[in-house]
Order: sequence, then C-alpha cells, then structure tokens
Amino acid sequence: MKPVNPDVKLTYDDYVHFPDDGLRHELIDGEHYVTPTPIRKHQAICGNLLGMIWNYLREHQIGRVFTAPFDVILSNFDVVEPDLLFLTNERMSEVDTAPWVRGAPSLVVEIGSPSTRKRDATIKRRLYERVGVDEYWIIDPELDTVDVYRHIEGRYLRTAQLSLEAGDVLTTPLLPELTLPLSTIFED
Repeated sequence: MKPVNPDVKLTYDDYVHFPDDGLRHELIDGEHYVTPTPIRKHQAICGNLLGMIWNYLREHQIGRVFTAPFDVILSNFDVVEPDLLFLTNERMSEVDTAPWVRGAPSLVVEIGSPSTRKRDATIKRRLYERVGVDEYWIIDPELDTVDVYRHIEGRYLRTAQLSLEAGDVLTTPLLPELTLPLSTIFED
C-alpha cells in the first residue's frame, strides 16, 4: 500500500492503525510495505540462528536477541520488523526497549524472499545504515548465502559474502567467539 498522495508520508500514528491481519506491515520513509507470511525454509533459518545466538547468550550475557514480529521504531516514519535482531547490553541502555525497540539495534538480520530481496538489499540497507545499526546480515535462502555489512566510518561496507557451498562460517565482533556455520544456519 502506498499513500494516495506520494508527498504525504505515513507516520507511526498511522502504523498503529494498520490491520492485525498476520502480515508484516512496515513503514520505511513514510511508505507502507506489506510482506506475506514467511515460508518454511525462512522460518527454519530464523529458528536455527535464534537457537545458536540464544544458547550463546545464556553463557555470555552480553545482550538480548529477538525475532519478528517485534516492532523496531527507528523514527516517526520508519517502523520495521526485522526477522532477527540483537541488542548489546550497552545498546539496550541507549534505546528504549519497552514494549518495543525505539532506536537502532546492534545487529539486524533479514532473511530474503523473492518479494523482499530487492528491498532488503537497497531500501532497508540504506535505512539501517542511516540510523546506525552496527551490523546488517542479508540471508538469501535460495542461494544459501549471507552478505554481512558493517558500519565503518559512518557507512556500510560489505565485509563478507559467505556461502553454504564454500563451507563458510559466520562470525561477528558483536558476539565474540561465536561461530555460526552456514551448514547449521541453512539446516532444514
């Protein structure tokens, strides 16, 4: 859905009145985006990542991990529901986390689909870069790949392009000593 008048931006006040229809509703720069429910492989990837990160955080209490549906309010015109997000303890002290997140998470993960692939790689990447998300992972379940963007000197740099085929392992300075084999991430 797009505003009738393209010069009119929707706000968080509009967002709270969107229907509770089981679809993912997001606002990016005041424009309304609707995404259908995810497929099984998407959910398996999200569950695998959540499980690995959650288990790590039980031993290393350095932050919290959350999954969609969970509103991340970045501005009055930007409300997203990332597939997975992580907040370090330090970041949690800087942003409001009750009852949703109001501010930039430390890490955002988007698991792509044919309907979201372009948006994840362009519009959302620019949004997360602009608001200061430290790290952004774009997971492609069709190609079994992960692109890693890190906020370096005020902008995103793609620091890794990982693939299941190459046997790659995902790591991040946000979660020290955690290794995430793509073979486990993409396990179905």
